[in-house]
Amino acid sequence: MYLELKNVSKSFGEKEVVKDLSLSLPKGELLCLLGASGCGKTTTLKMISGFLKTDEGQILVDGQDITTLAPEKRPVSTVFQSYALFPHMSVLENVIYGLKFRGIRKKEAREMGMEYLKIVDMEEYAGASIGEISGGQQQRVALVRSLITKPKVLLLDEPLSNLDAKLRVKMREEIREIQKKYEITMVFVTHDQEEAINMSDRIAVMNKGTFEQIGTPDEIYNHPKTSYVATFVGNANILKGKVVEINGSYAQVQIGNDTVSVYTEEIVKVGEQLTLAVRSENILLQETAVIGDTGTDHRDTVDISVSGGGLDAHNKNSVSGLQATVTEKNFAGGQLRVTLKLSDGTQLIASRYGIDASVAEGQTVRCSFLPADAVLVDREDIHEEA
Repeated sequence: MYLELKNVSKSFGEKEVVKDLSLSLPKGELLCLLGASGCGKTTTLKMISGFLKTDEGQILVDGQDITTLAPEKRPVSTVFQSYALFPHMSVLENVIYGLKFRGIRKKEAREMGMEYLKIVDMEEYAGASIGEISGGQQQRVALVRSLITKPKVLLLDEPLSNLDAKLRVKMREEIREIQKKYEITMVFVTHDQEEAINMSDRIAVMNKGTFEQIGTPDEIYNHPKTSYVATFVGNANILKGKVVEINGSYAQVQIGNDTVSVYTEEIVKVGEQLTLAVRSENILLQETAVIGDTGTDHRDTVDISVSGGGLDAHNKNSVSGLQATVTEKNFAGGQLRVTLKLSDGTQLIASRYGIDASVAEGQTVRCSFLPADAVLVDREDIHEEA
């Protein structure tokens, strides 16, 4: 592996902020360290860069143990959240600053600097001062300044957090394009789940100094291993219930006064308590609504699908699933969001873009989900090594 962390730990006083982390990256991979503020992700990045010493463990890059090396001796480079550009220098002078410590002559350094500025379409700003360019342009300068020294690993500490939403999307696309084109091994720290899902080859979700789960964006989103991952990445409902019957790969799980079917390839037993994660977009609502366009008020049970496409209503003579009460209904960005309360008091969220179910606050409904859309979480010790 190209970058390896082996049982790395770090404490500040009596508080252990990074706990026995192990991680491996192949060459050319972009890994996002994703987590809430204070989870230990920036501390981990600073230990890789050498700005913080490890208390325990080893850090290796391309087989070389760099654990005790000074920052300037390490084959890594860092793009900071604040960019850390020199305001008294021109754009070009900022880009080539690190080359003078590599023994590269000024003329050669300037030629290299212009070539790297071309990568981000900034060559025409070479003579401009830092104060004369925009935030997005400063981010590009900081990126190529780190790339020009040809580090084996590039570290980025929330470099897009100071940009507006539209520019942030554009810059993460540019960073990903450059990373792929030049096959750069990259560790990208962020608290933004959308950023992590859209940019990374793999995501390491951190919580309280440990890795909750490491996997591809698809694995993290669709197959979370813990309730923390399920709720931190996207919107998931956490349901607790007891297995009352097993039929092959299907378990009947009692939740409150109701029972649902869950598909699982894991071994479960009758009587076992399970924790399920179900994405809000996978919740199906079944409500009572008026059917037909006659003057007669015919009320039948109608299945309002909030999963897998547009609105789909059809008669249902018998309704199964979880009985719930609608407590809130609202729209955000074209998305219908319905908040429900189950018979055992559990809150549930159903959400979908582009539909309008006619449920109302205070109405009793049935909600369900496809057996395969329920993921078993919190079943084992998940602090893992990748």
